[in-house]
Amino acid sequence: MKEKYRRLPRNTEYSAYRHPRWWPTWVGIFVMWCVAQLPIRCQWWLGKLAGLIVWRLAGKRRHIARVNIRLCFPELPARQQEALVRSAFIANGIGLLELGMAWFRDPAGFTRITEVHGLEHLRAAQAEGKGVLLLGGHYSTLDLGGSLVTEYIEADVMQRDHNNPLMNAVMTRARERRYGTVLAARDLRGLFRSLKQNRAVWYATDQDYGRKDIVFAPFFGVPAGTITATSRIAERSGCRIVPFSHFRRTDKPGYDIFFHPALDSIPSGDDLKDATTINRVIEQEIRRAPDQYLWMHRRFKTRPDPEDPGFYGRR
Repeated sequence: MKEKYRRLPRNTEYSAYRHPRWWPTWVGIFVMWCVAQLPIRCQWWLGKLAGLIVWRLAGKRRHIARVNIRLCFPELPARQQEALVRSAFIANGIGLLELGMAWFRDPAGFTRITEVHGLEHLRAAQAEGKGVLLLGGHYSTLDLGGSLVTEYIEADVMQRDHNNPLMNAVMTRARERRYGTVLAARDLRGLFRSLKQNRAVWYATDQDYGRKDIVFAPFFGVPAGTITATSRIAERSGCRIVPFSHFRRTDKPGYDIFFHPALDSIPSGDDLKDATTINRVIEQEIRRAPDQYLWMHRRFKTRPDPEDPGFYGRR
């Protein structure tokens, strides 16, 4: 799929996608729009069903999630680890349907079932006037949580393009309606411009981006390739780093958004120390709702020694 779209230009104008080759994607988008209009309980039920289907059929992703959870929660008995794998697919299935809610519905309609905790920490960081990096993570509420955040604060976002240009156009246009600026993942100039304007910028470091400009910091006790760009950005701009997260409630329909005190220790001048602090903060947030994290990503793909055997070999 990536090879199919790799050389196509990124264009957010819908008029560029009239050719019949895009009709299947348009049908999928229409289905997403229709589902997004359903009551939230119905969407959660459909999301659970979708997650269970993927859990059954997506053997490769199930294997990745199983390996990650075994590495990160070795204290859990095998049966509980397997239950967490299943729950993670359910949570991310619900998150998949929440994409439609984030893209096609007004988040103001969900504020009555959303509670924000620690907003004063963000306000205190912004009062310093140097901008704020909102240190987020790849939780299953990724898009909807980010959309809800914009009901309470003004923020920009850094994003990686979707592999399908039409889906990328829908995603980008939806985010442009919520955020002040949608920055490309490598647009550091735009990032520094936003920080200079004392903006808050959604920023995530919790995936494996390869061997370039990383250190190996513990993540759930396992050495994980962690980018050092966060320290460089904070050092150059003087911005504050405010951890935040967002989770779906399990007892009733609703969401919680958490802001935490700025990380005063970053930058410390020690990249490994900074990366360890960042990973520890994200780990603490994941433990709030372990099933609502994106365990299907190969977080430990890059090993400290290239000759080390990978964790995700044969299923």
